[in-house]
Amino acid sequence: MVTWYSGISLLYILKLRYNNYMCGRFALIITPAELEKIFGLRLDEEFNPRYNIAPSQTVPVITYLEKDNKKKLSSMKWGLVPSWAKDPSIGDRMINARSETIQEKPSFRSAFQRRRALIPASGFFEWKREGTTKNPYFIGMKEMKTFAFAGLWERWVHDNNFLETFTILTTEANELVRPIHDRMPVIMPESVYDIWLYPSTDISQIIPLLAPYPEIKMQAYPISKLVNNPKNDGPEILERVG
Repeated sequence: MVTWYSGISLLYILKLRYNNYMCGRFALIITPAELEKIFGLRLDEEFNPRYNIAPSQTVPVITYLEKDNKKKLSSMKWGLVPSWAKDPSIGDRMINARSETIQEKPSFRSAFQRRRALIPASGFFEWKREGTTKNPYFIGMKEMKTFAFAGLWERWVHDNNFLETFTILTTEANELVRPIHDRMPVIMPESVYDIWLYPSTDISQIIPLLAPYPEIKMQAYPISKLVNNPKNDGPEILERVG
């Protein structure tokens, strides 16, 4: 059994504690059988439910293999490292990519053209400033329906080192998320999963997909500050408070 986890550096713990990143934490609590059914693929490996996924960790990512004409689920590290990078630590700053400038940034331009990905999720976390503190919220689909973030992935090879990494695209927030944060992850409707993944899809079909997800299908509620520590990774993370 594979545990989709690679540990977290002290640097990340410090950054995430103060919520310096948009979309810097999410959950995936689906079973392998449900994931196979939703995304139309077969899993070669099992995985454990994750309630508090943080950057630098290794998580399930769905890509499309042109040569085999099929989708594939791989474990990738969160924080994109461009193929041309000399130092993989650049991934520390690449956990998100703004969809509005995705075609302009050298770090993301090539991946956007040919290496798009889906990152399965059960929900994500954002922190809302209320008075002098920031309080965490869980945001996801109604009835806890599984969905997928739009992502990009890269393969980095240097000497004998090999690394596959990803980033999550962001867009402006919808009406549900805006009172909590001004941006949100790009969420792909299930009907366009294949359109997003196929490298052959014309970019003119891709751009309209980078829009805020309809708030009517989503929910958001306050949770405890247990989520602030990435070491906490149990079902109590998702419990509503207040």
